Amino acid sequence: MRIGAMIELEKPLDQVVADVSELARLGFKSAWASQIFGYDALTLLALVGTHVAGIELGTGVVPVYSRHPQALAQQALTAQAATDNRIVLGVGLSHQVVVEGLWGYSYERPARYMREYLSALMPMLNKEAVSFSGEVVTANTYGPLDVPGAEPPEVLVAALGPAMLKTAGTMTSGTVTWMTGIQTVASHIVPTIEAAAREAGSRQPRICVALPVCVTSDAAKAHERIDRAFSIYPNLPSYRAMLDREGAESASEIAIVGDEAAVRSGVASLKSAGATDLVASIVGNAAESNETRALLASLQGG
Repeated sequence: MRIGAMIELEKPLDQVVADVSELARLGFKSAWASQIFGYDALTLLALVGTHVAGIELGTGVVPVYSRHPQALAQQALTAQAATDNRIVLGVGLSHQVVVEGLWGYSYERPARYMREYLSALMPMLNKEAVSFSGEVVTANTYGPLDVPGAEPPEVLVAALGPAMLKTAGTMTSGTVTWMTGIQTVASHIVPTIEAAAREAGSRQPRICVALPVCVTSDAAKAHERIDRAFSIYPNLPSYRAMLDREGAESASEIAIVGDEAAVRSGVASLKSAGATDLVASIVGNAAESNETRALLASLQGG
């Protein structure tokens, strides 16, 4: 199982570059940027990639409603050209409260929207001319998108429900999850997406699982910190459904937290569950964060 880490997006650009450089030095396989209300994730990764070599750079995730497929394809291919083709393009639906409340778009039948969106996006990323007209997505190009040196990025879908997991397994390379516990990964995420990929004759899907991680001697305090930092997520329906599957009330209950032995055990359990990647959202004070990075670095490939 590959181990990557989320990028701390509250920091200035030069510190973000320094942090990703340190992850690369330690041997982390990937660094991931969320698209929330700060940095534009793909632009940030393109910049970071010009300064930091080797490490894979993923979006976790870019919402599809806010960008036409052609705009996202051009941006992703440009980021590929800037980073020696190290981008993993994670895309997702976001949430009804964002899509309708902030952007004013309809969130009706979101799984349909994603299928149609990918029907246009995927051939564009592969530099094919596109003429697509669905029920809710229309996308046409006069010819292939021409970005010299850019290869098609791997695409992952933030998929939690059965319909979205089937779409991810049949149309893309896999999924990237958040707020989804290890038991739910094993019993729901992995078997559902693997069955869809087999049915479509696709390769084994990539299953990237993002979870809070903290090596600490004070687990109770770490749990409090995690629940404060991620308090909004249990209130969003898609994440609430995954927490309910796990029998969890809050983010801390699915986190990998404790001393070195406990975190080693949690990482091993995630690997046994079928995850191909752990994307660690490292939480803690400076000492705990350093210990967590050091331990995860030592577990690479294990």
